[in-house]
Parts: sequence; C-alpha cells; structure tokens
Amino acid sequence: MRFDNFTFETSFGVSKQLIASDLPEIAFAGRSNVGKSSLLNRLLGRKNLARVSSVPGKTVTINFFRGDVARLVDLPGYGYAQVARSEKKRWAELMEFYFSSGRDIRFVVQLVDMRRPPTGDDLDMMRFLKHHGINFAVVMTKSDKLNKTEYQDRMESAKTEFSEFGVEIIPFSATKGTGADLVKQAIERAII
Repeated sequence: MRFDNFTFETSFGVSKQLIASDLPEIAFAGRSNVGKSSLLNRLLGRKNLARVSSVPGKTVTINFFRGDVARLVDLPGYGYAQVARSEKKRWAELMEFYFSSGRDIRFVVQLVDMRRPPTGDDLDMMRFLKHHGINFAVVMTKSDKLNKTEYQDRMESAKTEFSEFGVEIIPFSATKGTGADLVKQAIERAII
C-alpha cells in the first residue's frame, strides 16, 4: 500500500453529509490534542495534509483521505472540556452514526498520550470498539517526550491498562518517526 498516494478528499460535520463507503476504511480516534493529525502527516509523508492545531478540540469534522485501496478517516477528538455541551452532543452523534452506518471499517488506530494513563474516555472508546467487534490497536503518542525510565515504566503499565482488550500496543513519536512503520504494517494487515 502506498501511503504517499493519499490525498485529502473531504470533510463532514453532520452525519447526513457523510459520503458512501466504497473503500475499506481505517479510522483514527483519540482525545483532543493527542496527535491524530501529526500521526497522519507522518504516515503519509507530508507536513500539512492533516491540519495540526495547538488548540484542543479543533477537529470538529470527520476528515477523509483517499488512497488507491483504502480511505483513512480522521475522527473528531473527544474529551475536551472547553467545548459547549451542544457541540459535544453533535460530535457524539456524528461518531455514533459513523460507526453504526454499515461502513467497511477494517481497523481503528486508537491514540492515547503515552505520558499519562488512559482516561475514562479512552477506555470507553476502546470498550465501544471491542463491543462492536471492530479491530484496533493502541498507539501511544508523544513517546519522545519521556526519558528512558519513564518510557519503560509507561510501557509496563500499558500492559495492565490495556489487558482487557488484547490488542497491539505501539509507542509512537511524530517528531522522530518511532513506531510509524509498525502502524503502517498494522494498517496494511487490516486492508489485506
């Protein structure tokens, strides 16, 4: 699969706008400001294909990137407290519709910040995916921000924190590219 062939396709902010699912889809989910856009840009080999923001809660749409054999889907970040209740409700409806609309969702890249334990929202998302039989891996972002001891401690803790899911755990750094090849391999396995 050629990751450098992906192009931005479209964005939608309400469920009735979603395009038809005509390719296998790989979705990227995680809290606001966890690094979804940075991960996508690293995987696709471009700096600004997916917009990166320093302001949490900025991705308020579902963003589609089309490749030759699959579509990558950047989902809105969840869990940002400074967003109005009506906006959180719209995001929740959009996400629920996306996952329940019969799309060919092959895999979800579930991002969590490696610097801290998963939040309740992270675990709820993973339980939702498990309950609905959607395959996923946990990608622990910002791994470069930890020293060697902190990194080893978090990796050890992650084994327990994610044990109920039985999924692959991949440490990742958008800055250094660590883990990018493992994420690509997981995506390719899901598409085949």
